[in-house]
Order: sequence, then C-alpha cells, then structure tokens
Amino acid sequence: MWQPNYRKNGDPESGTRPLYPMMLESPELRWAFIRKIYSILTVQLILTIAVASVVVTVRPIANFFVSSAAGLGLYIFIIILPFIVLCPLYHYYQHHPINFLLLGVFTVSISFAVGLTCAFTSGKVILESVILTTVVVVSLTLYTFWASRRGHDFNFLGPFLFGAILVLMVFGLIQVLFPLGRISVMIYGALAAIIFCGYIIYDTDNLIKRYSYDEYIWAAVSLYLDIINLFLSLLTIFRAAEN
Repeated sequence: MWQPNYRKNGDPESGTRPLYPMMLESPELRWAFIRKIYSILTVQLILTIAVASVVVTVRPIANFFVSSAAGLGLYIFIIILPFIVLCPLYHYYQHHPINFLLLGVFTVSISFAVGLTCAFTSGKVILESVILTTVVVVSLTLYTFWASRRGHDFNFLGPFLFGAILVLMVFGLIQVLFPLGRISVMIYGALAAIIFCGYIIYDTDNLIKRYSYDEYIWAAVSLYLDIINLFLSLLTIFRAAEN
C-alpha cells in the first residue's frame, strides 16, 4: 500500500525516497536488491574483461581456435554453451551456490566468445567500443532511474523490442547466407546497438519496479547480455568502418 510519508523530500524515518510514484514496497529493500544486482554485474564484467584479455594477449589461444578442426569445434561448443547453461540455471536460480556456479560458467563461456571476437580486431577499435559502451550504459541507466522517479514507465517497450530482435536475427541470418557488403554490416550493427540500448532501458526499468527479490540471477543475466551485445554491436560498426 502507498505510504503517504514518502514525499518529495523523503520519509524522515527512512531517509529514502521512493524510486517511482505510488511505490508499494519499501525503498530500502528495493535499493538493497538493486545494489546486489549491480554487484553481481560488476563481477561478471570484471571476469569478462579478465578472460577476454587473456584470449587477446595470448595469441596461441586464438590461433588454436582458427587453425584447427578441433579448435573450430570447441569454438562452436563455447558459442552454444551459454544457451545450454540457461536451462539448469532456470531450474536452480534460487539454489545457492549452484546458481552462482552456473552463472560463472555462463559468464566465462561468453567471455571466451568476446575474447575471440576481439582477438582479430585492432586495439583502437576495441578501445573505442569499450569507451562508447561505458558512456551509453551509464547514461541510459541514470536516465532510466531519473525517468522512473518522475513517473515514466517503459514496460510498453517489451513487445516492440521482441519484434525488433526477431527482425535483427533474420537480418543476421540473411547476412550469413547472402553477404551484402560493408555498408550492410554497419547498418546491422547500428540497428543492433539501438535495440540493445532499448533493452538496457527496459531491463533497468524492470529492475526498479518488477523483478522480485529472488530473481536476482535473471536480472543480472539480462543486464549483462544487454551490455555485452551493445559492445559487440558497436565493435561491428567500428570494425566495418575501419576496413
């Protein structure tokens, strides 16, 4: 039930303002949940940077994946592994510490894929993509918190983003079967970047308002995938522009 003490200047007893108008839950509990999610997300991103850096700097690792049939098979397995891990993660997402072990496997497998993508990309392009991704993620996160506090709701984005991601997947399949050239790759990357910017806003809004406290694993996975996909989309744009 809406607590009338949560006014614009805050509740004098709690010292915490509601995150959005007509908030029915305790702001302290929701803020604790949000801090937990971003702590998990920070660890995931640090792990991704560490694994990807090893793959990029230790050249024999990347060369193994592109120079042998065994490496290619292992690369395909690493690409598929995150989707495989999501199945047990869905079942055990409330079982500690199994959920964190599965989340770690999920993160490491994606980190390897990111590292292999970056291994054959110039350092300048990687740096540009990292900087722009950081700026966009921080800006959109702050904007979503600001907009939510003023009563804006972004739940309506869900159906549009779902349709957009389907279009993006079909576009990507067409690119694989019938390559359309550098300009087409840049368009694909730009569309993907816009879509995942929308997903960052949508998932952050869900983090503020809709995720239950026991869904911290799914909240972290959603935001992590949004950030990684945004980075890869920007990497695609800059790499195509450089060639």
